Amino acid sequence: MNILVTGSRGQLGSELKELSTTQKKQQFFFYDLPELDITSHDLVDHLCHEHCIDVIVNCAAYTAVDKAETDTDAAFRVNRDGSSVLAACAKARNILLVHISTDYVFNGDSCVPYREIDKVSPRSVYGISKWEGEEQIRQIAPSYLIIRTSWLYSAYGSNFVKTMLRLGAERDTLNVVVDQVGTPTYAADLAEAIIMILERCNPAASYQKTYHYSNEGVASWYDFALAIMDISELSCRVLPVESAHYPQIAPRPHYSVLNKSSFKEDWGVEIPHWRASLALLLAKIKSTGKL
Repeated sequence: MNILVTGSRGQLGSELKELSTTQKKQQFFFYDLPELDITSHDLVDHLCHEHCIDVIVNCAAYTAVDKAETDTDAAFRVNRDGSSVLAACAKARNILLVHISTDYVFNGDSCVPYREIDKVSPRSVYGISKWEGEEQIRQIAPSYLIIRTSWLYSAYGSNFVKTMLRLGAERDTLNVVVDQVGTPTYAADLAEAIIMILERCNPAASYQKTYHYSNEGVASWYDFALAIMDISELSCRVLPVESAHYPQIAPRPHYSVLNKSSFKEDWGVEIPHWRASLALLLAKIKSTGKL
């Protein structure tokens, strides 16, 4: 099986690249900017033809949530139009498209974990652009798996964990939002789940399904920060604050816990708790000495 991974230098793409070295039956091809712009139909189609691609895993996205509120054209160009191009190429060459989406497609007004069939109502440009990207795939690609995830972090790139580690080492106290609740997701766990899907799926079959994947459990950003300090044995005090006291340009969902029952039932996978996965990542960072 030949697999094209877009956005290969991001958090998830990097974790997939690390895991790919252990795969014997699959040949991975990793691309990111500037080598591949997913909004270029000619470039995507050329790579699919050159490498005889069976599956595209789209990790490429415009993820600067606050910047997207003013950089609207760029956000939609990547998240909506790029998805459309990938879907069109997948259709032309009978390729399975695995696409990564986000909890930001929901408005955050729920008090129970969101199911895949629940109504979407994104409140930010980022969320709207990702939702419209999903819709492009559903309308164009004959075979797709859309995976929504949340609060992604890893050993690669910039993320909340790395920011907390840096600030926790520099400061005595930190204020962290307590009234936004979701689930942290270790990108390595999601990468393993995607690898497992690639091992079990039949690229020649037709899939048309949306899934939710995050680690198990629930946390506020405050809980997440406390755990980072605790496991890392940092003395920085974490103080809870309400969102109103920490204004951000783009609105965030106040509740974005994802129901993962469908994913677990269809693929027979156990998902680790977020704190256990956080401990693994922090141990990895400590052993390498790199932030």
